[in-house]
Amino acid sequence: MKSILKRFLKKKEIQKNDIPFKGYTEHLNSIPFLDYLPDEKVQELNDIVDWKAFVVDSNGRRFGNAAWKGKRVTPQPIPDPRHQLLNDRINLRNKTVLEIGCFEGIHTIGLCTFGANVIAIDSRMENIVKTMVRCGFFNVKPSVFQCDVEAWNMDTALLKADVCHHIGVLYHLKDPIAHLKKLSGLISHGIFLDTHIALPTDTLETYTSEGKEYRYKKYKEGGLRDVFSGMYDHAKWLLLADLTTLLKECGFANVEVIEERAERNGPRILLFASKT
Repeated sequence: MKSILKRFLKKKEIQKNDIPFKGYTEHLNSIPFLDYLPDEKVQELNDIVDWKAFVVDSNGRRFGNAAWKGKRVTPQPIPDPRHQLLNDRINLRNKTVLEIGCFEGIHTIGLCTFGANVIAIDSRMENIVKTMVRCGFFNVKPSVFQCDVEAWNMDTALLKADVCHHIGVLYHLKDPIAHLKKLSGLISHGIFLDTHIALPTDTLETYTSEGKEYRYKKYKEGGLRDVFSGMYDHAKWLLLADLTTLLKECGFANVEVIEERAERNGPRILLFASKT
């Protein structure tokens, strides 16, 4: 079994490294502490860390790597187009933004370009290191530290913010309901949430959070070994109606569903919920 796994991982590594190092023409970025480096130094940087996504410098060179064949094989844009949608709803300049699940710092940098003061957290230490490295080369200075947003394993006063940037994390959590209730006390204005949802026609299960039952679709995941999964063996996809009701109960009186989309894994929504 171990030999099969090794061959599989090796194959993924070879396919991953087949993507070009240079020659990119889209999503170019001015990266102050990387643009001037010779190719061999940038390639050395790419090899030091096991990157799962990449951006491109002003010379068209790859900073980072693909996850594997078919996964994050194109340059990620900075800022993400969704960040403009957020900035249209609340001017991010000088706002404190709590970014839950910073991954490798690409969204972190995007938020910083709008003048936000970013608090970037992740439960995986490797993502904290990657975010620090990438932000360092871009010369942006967010606060970056490890935090498990279900265990809340730190002084939560350090997490207080105007806005929460919450993309691709909620459905991974063991108890997304309790998480949102705790989070609501830390955020003064709004939450920008992008998450998978269940459909009423799906086969639904229930779980109990703080004495109340909630419906969800159980979605199998890779657990701790897979950086694109949560920390557990399955995800919980909530119903949009239940999610909207919960946000309003948490004090986010205005809930705007910005978009609904069908993705490869299933339905997903982007919303902005605000307290005023």
